[in-house]
Amino acid sequence: MRLLRLLSLLQTRHDWSGAELADRLGVTTRTVRRDVGRLREFGYPVHAVQGTAGYRLGAGASLPPLLLDDDEAVAVVVGLRTAAGGSVAGLEETSLRALTKLEQVLPSRLRHRVNTLHTATVRVGGTGPTVSPDTLMVIAEACRRHERLRFDYTSPRGGGTVRTVEPHSLVSFGRHWYLVAWDTGRDDWRTFRVDRLTPRVPTGPRFAPRRPPGGDVAAYLSHRLSSRTWPCRATVTLHASAEAVADRVWPGMGVVEAVDDHSCLLHVGAETPSALVWMITSVDVGFTLADGPPELFDALRLQAARCLHAVRAT
Repeated sequence: MRLLRLLSLLQTRHDWSGAELADRLGVTTRTVRRDVGRLREFGYPVHAVQGTAGYRLGAGASLPPLLLDDDEAVAVVVGLRTAAGGSVAGLEETSLRALTKLEQVLPSRLRHRVNTLHTATVRVGGTGPTVSPDTLMVIAEACRRHERLRFDYTSPRGGGTVRTVEPHSLVSFGRHWYLVAWDTGRDDWRTFRVDRLTPRVPTGPRFAPRRPPGGDVAAYLSHRLSSRTWPCRATVTLHASAEAVADRVWPGMGVVEAVDDHSCLLHVGAETPSALVWMITSVDVGFTLADGPPELFDALRLQAARCLHAVRAT
């Protein structure tokens, strides 16, 4: 039990002094040294920290047993079950193998919690293209190290280009993975579908990271997906605060921009003007059309006439 507690302490902080560990465990520093030696025999890479007579849990050549608390174990199982049916190619079988090993040793109380969550959850959504985990790792490493990335990119229309970017973040949105990056050739921020790109390695020189648009990568991507990529776009002024309508606008539908305590802007996009009408009116507040194609005005008038006719017919 003391060894398990020592391992748990080493996992919660980067460095521990021997005196701190001894105090937390209620033993002498000599006992701590002996217990650290036993952990090393079990395969845990516990390194000595010079100058502080302390210890640090590092990464080893092989994966030793992990110590998880109840909530962490449940989170890992749920994550593995999700990955088994996810959008990253090649992870399904690996996730199932790891899931089988973990569920074999789950205590009954945790197995009940996991099964309850699993049976009460329904996943909705169509299938999407899968992404190679190697591609995700190359991009993630370039983001972490702030290194320029070159890749071949296929546009939605089928044309191919070679792009050079300063990668900022990977974003999982719905059934797709996106890269948000500063495009050096366009001198502007751009979003790229990861399933449409093939990285060219090695990566390029280091760069100083830029602040993403609005300081929020997720909001920027949501805005790009919900308006600019659609053939029919509009901006309406909603006669309610942004806080009041935030829960009525789902990701991918549109982006809400606060104006004041009594109004906000809604940027939306869709395939057709009639689809825009449905999206705008579904927010269920008064609105004024600020910007949009002429066809949207006609579609709004037609919808208004239909509603008025329905009322008069009763």
